Amino acid sequence: MKIGLFIPCYIDAFYPQAGIATLELLEKLGLDVEYPLDQTCCGQPMGNSGCNSDAAAAEALFVRNFARFDKIVMPSGSCTHHVRDNFDAIPQTDEVRHVRENTYELVEFLHDIMKVEEFPWAEFNHTVGLHNSCGTLRALRTASMSELGEKPFSKPMDLLSKVKGIRFVTPKRPDECCGFGGTFSITEEAVSARMGLDKVRDHYQAGADYIVSADSSCMMHQQGCAERAGIPIRFIHIAQILNGARA
Repeated sequence: MKIGLFIPCYIDAFYPQAGIATLELLEKLGLDVEYPLDQTCCGQPMGNSGCNSDAAAAEALFVRNFARFDKIVMPSGSCTHHVRDNFDAIPQTDEVRHVRENTYELVEFLHDIMKVEEFPWAEFNHTVGLHNSCGTLRALRTASMSELGEKPFSKPMDLLSKVKGIRFVTPKRPDECCGFGGTFSITEEAVSARMGLDKVRDHYQAGADYIVSADSSCMMHQQGCAERAGIPIRFIHIAQILNGARA
């Protein structure tokens, strides 16, 4: 497979280590990966804000960059959700349909497509709480939803359980939104901040040293809430752990 790597805006700007870990991890698994250098935003912020037509230029550029790849992989559930389910500001050509049908969030790609059974280089001797973003949980279905009463499953937990030394704790409300919600955190700042603080406290009281997630945007929000409240908990993207980060 020829893999096109997409790195979301907020990872590029604030958490480049998560993007680097994603590239290194895919290459460790023997994949042929290319990073198109003129990539920009996928258009998600405009689409989420109801300004769908304003996303057209970003979506068109995304297709020009990635239509030639067999699979497009990105360390972001929300961006994957936008491309796969809401990428409709441009005409739906064969190239656009190919891109939409072959775009994967990192966890689901490793779990469902690559079916990775081991990460022999990975060891993380810390206690972690897993945060599933709303996009990965309810749009991509990488884990079960408690409100459906379905049989529990978790693709990120399946992958993390293959890492040596890692220990898990579960917050009391594991499915609860952290309050980021993209532009929601701007338009409803007070509600968003309180939701983030509640989420961080829930993980910390459960005994987590780290909160791990497949979405840096949620972690960025929670990290700000934790720092302002003086809660000594750390944050790390799942790609970093699977790639072999020790802390």
